[in-house]
Amino acid sequence: MSESVVEVDRVSKVYAQGSVKVCALRGVSVTIQKGDFAVLAGPSGSGKTTLLNLIGALDEPSEGRIALDGVDLSRMRSGALASLRLHRIGFVFQAYNLIPVLTAYENAEYPLLLQGAPAARRRERVQRVLDAVGLRGLEGRRPTELSGGQQQRVAVARAIAAGPSLVLADEPTANLDSRTGAELVDLMHGLNREHQVTFIFSSHDPKVVERAERLIRLEDGQLVSDERRAR
Repeated sequence: MSESVVEVDRVSKVYAQGSVKVCALRGVSVTIQKGDFAVLAGPSGSGKTTLLNLIGALDEPSEGRIALDGVDLSRMRSGALASLRLHRIGFVFQAYNLIPVLTAYENAEYPLLLQGAPAARRRERVQRVLDAVGLRGLEGRRPTELSGGQQQRVAVARAIAAGPSLVLADEPTANLDSRTGAELVDLMHGLNREHQVTFIFSSHDPKVVERAERLIRLEDGQLVSDERRAR
């Protein structure tokens, strides 16, 4: 039986916009298994980024429960949540979110520095992940010296460098051209297959949606379908 990584149980999220309340999610329940290559799909405003942020403990649900590796996030204090994000979750953002003054190597190394990993482990791990994402020879370049696709590869390297059990990617191909976006999806799919890294994307990009092995569709904040496809 597959091991559950994420459990979302009847989760709702309401935002206040002035005097108006906006319900971004309505009673969503879904379980993500270890090794899933899952996509949260749906039109703009469907709630997919909201759900991704809740799973990543970047926000709290208004109702319901979210557990990561069996641990209820609502029962954790802010310091414990920060530690969980650092050690167990990797993030890939649409806007890359690289540190401009750091090189590709230093950006990928940053989570390991925060973890206090020894220098030898940092060197071995960072070089391995940069090689895995096709950036050998570009380790010393800063973000402004890299293409958009190369910057997103650095972001993927940073997300996986610390060995998280889960990687969350919010519209990772949105700022990339069609070919570069397809190459990035292939790269992450390979990491999923070879290292059993669990990926959850939010996306309405057809390149991402067609490669999903688990396709979870949202509309108006509600789960409308959950399809598991053959690997």
